Amino acid sequence: MGGKLQHLMERLHLAGKGGGGGGGAARDVPRGHFAVYVGEARARFVVPTAYLRQPAFVALLKSVEEEYGFDHCGGSGLTIPCSERDFAALLGRLASSPPPPSWR
Repeated sequence: MGGKLQHLMERLHLAGKGGGGGGGAARDVPRGHFAVYVGEARARFVVPTAYLRQPAFVALLKSVEEEYGFDHCGGSGLTIPCSERDFAALLGRLASSPPPPSWR
């Protein structure tokens, strides 16, 4: 994995540890999480940074990058152009799956 996706994942991972990241609405995101805006209505989801290690989540980010590029909603989160229902279903599957091995 490389390029923009790797850079984004590293930034989000560091922001989740309190080591960087945006301001504004990002202040109400708990430590170890990041904001994602999904769908046409830009529904806001707060996602654990641990999901950046989940293959299904990484696959979604890769497909978004390839098809649309990354769009940052005012610097406070990532916009993903998929349906809210599909994204919520993915989060539900990830929440019920065993924790992934360490990132590094």
